[in-house]
Amino acid sequence: MADESLEGQAREAVDAVYRSQSRRVFATLIRLLGDFDLAEEALHEAFASAMEQWPREGVPTNPRAWLVSAGRFKGIDALRRRARFDASLAQISERLNAQSRDGDAQDNEGIEDDRLRLIFTCCHPALAPEARVALTLLTTEEIARAFLAAAPTVAQRIVRAKAKIKAAGIPYQVPSRGDLPDRLDAVLYVIYLVFNEGYSASSGASLTRSDLSGEAIRLGSLLMELLPEPQVLGLLALMMLQESRAAARISPAGELILLEDQDRSLWNRDQITKGLALVKRALASPPIGPYTLQAAIAAVHAEAPGAAATDWTQIAALYDVLLRIEPSPVVELNRAVAVAMRDGPLAGLEMIEAILARGDLSDYHLAHAARADLCRRSGRTADARAAYEKAIALARQETERRFLEQRLRDLTT
Repeated sequence: MADESLEGQAREAVDAVYRSQSRRVFATLIRLLGDFDLAEEALHEAFASAMEQWPREGVPTNPRAWLVSAGRFKGIDALRRRARFDASLAQISERLNAQSRDGDAQDNEGIEDDRLRLIFTCCHPALAPEARVALTLLTTEEIARAFLAAAPTVAQRIVRAKAKIKAAGIPYQVPSRGDLPDRLDAVLYVIYLVFNEGYSASSGASLTRSDLSGEAIRLGSLLMELLPEPQVLGLLALMMLQESRAAARISPAGELILLEDQDRSLWNRDQITKGLALVKRALASPPIGPYTLQAAIAAVHAEAPGAAATDWTQIAALYDVLLRIEPSPVVELNRAVAVAMRDGPLAGLEMIEAILARGDLSDYHLAHAARADLCRRSGRTADARAAYEKAIALARQETERRFLEQRLRDLTT
């Protein structure tokens, strides 16, 4: 029984490390092996070895370093096997093997910015915009959901982008300071997508994925050190202010708690203090971009002592500006909710129904959830019920679905 217990613990450790560290291991293996596909193959083989060895030998003190080392040797072995049929690979294999003799210290050199290096490589101007994001650190399914695209379509983009990187000889590195601004927008968007998936997971049993949100904040901090531009400050501020609410968003029973009902004493004051300071710096350094405006909205929430004291007039005004510089149905939806809080549910409901009538956001569960809530608050019970049912049918996240189902049940009691 003791052996079975240790084996179970080791397997749980492998699963936990895969969730929290696999993206960083993958990024480092790309640097060490110089090839996306080889690094991906080596990553999977390293974790397969961990599943076999850790239950027997115990979890290593530094699991990530163990996986990087194992993956590197797996990659070298794969190149040696292929070299039997392709002589050009033999030299690469020997070079990588010689580098491995320098020890694990070299593996860790630059390991902290390997993820940032990967994102900059994926966001090279030679790649099509959709391919840049398709090569990010999220899974194919997560990217597909973010862009409302089919997973096979995204997978094809990834294959083409990898081939382009290899054919064009795109270097795996953070570009020089002079070239940084040209790729900044794409890099910021990638980090933003990673954070959003962590802050509010698009599917699964857990509402949040702290590994992703934490990694996005780490990458944003690294990027700020490289390029302290206003839009970088704005994105980092936004992420910190949003993440500051993490402990209050889920009840002890695992149920969703809306912003208006959260215990604000659970909000992370250190993150709020840092986020507010970043917002002020970003607002003082034009041009003011969309991330800075979103961070300013989050700051209004953070500074309110309670939900009832929230300055919805200021929030609606900030959404007005955001909608002008970055028009989108989602921004329009968020603005409608703010208007409803300022002017009453009917004002916001009219705007949301206009969005849905155009066909925009018809498959976006949060649009139907917002409409359901405003119908409920306006006394339109039948319409609220239908909207909740539509939102439930579209929701892929289990915690959100349970919340919506409870709201639907509350209508009938």
